Amino acid sequence: MLISSLFPLVGPLLIALALGAIAANTAISGLPVMKGHAKTTKLLLRLGVVLLGLKLPVQEILDIGPGGLAVVVLTVTVTYFSTIIVGDRLGLDKGFVTLLAAGFSICGAAAIAAVDDTVRAKQRFVALAVAMVTVFGSAMILLVPWLAGVLGLTAEQAAFWAGASIHEVAQVVAAASIIGPSALAVGTTAKLGRVVLLAPMYAVASRRGDRAAGQRAPLVPWFVIGFAVAVAVRSLDLLSTGALSWSNGATTFLLAAGMFGLGMGIRVKEIWPLPLNAFLLACASTLVAAGTSLALIVGVM
Repeated sequence: MLISSLFPLVGPLLIALALGAIAANTAISGLPVMKGHAKTTKLLLRLGVVLLGLKLPVQEILDIGPGGLAVVVLTVTVTYFSTIIVGDRLGLDKGFVTLLAAGFSICGAAAIAAVDDTVRAKQRFVALAVAMVTVFGSAMILLVPWLAGVLGLTAEQAAFWAGASIHEVAQVVAAASIIGPSALAVGTTAKLGRVVLLAPMYAVASRRGDRAAGQRAPLVPWFVIGFAVAVAVRSLDLLSTGALSWSNGATTFLLAAGMFGLGMGIRVKEIWPLPLNAFLLACASTLVAAGTSLALIVGVM
């Protein structure tokens, strides 16, 4: 988290994942404390997803209106299922494809961590999906504001486009800051509208995970219920400003700690060189998210 304050575009989750991978590929990996961390890693990630719900006041999201809600829901739906279709046709691992679809359509690394619980993907695929989210989302920080200017979009349209298409919340904030001072609230609200869809997206991904793994996961696990309860708590304004500020830091801390645990299961030789088909899928998913949201914004806003 300290390192990410110096490099905010990278984000603490990717940094933690990289640090875990470094530890796994050095002599440190042989230490007893590095063994048997899988259950703890999952618990940390699940708790982080629960607290993520405290960032989502439903009343603010509803303020974007029916047109804005339609843009968010349709963009998420089209991006997710298009990514699944393209990924399967490219012959990629079903778990990796599901992780990438969730990350690119919902909220980046946090969505990947949540959905990983049901698809049971290999840790190298988790790392690859997080890396793709980071690389392509970072590129969109500059591309979306520039293209918005070229296309003649208003500041509000450009901000909404950033929120509806860019992968990570932090990346949306960075892009909105480039667009203009009035863009931050619009872009962030649009992005949070996508994050709210994490729970139903988990249910969809779990059905695909069941088919791939040959077993059935709980339709609504405890941490998804916790996420929904946290959204309700925030929406009812039951917590003080101080408590919300603490929860924001705790959310990032828990997710980053869980990502470190995922990183400890990664061997560099397993994800490098980068598979061409994985890169092509990330390109396609980004284009679908950006193109679908842009077309809808121009049409309804």
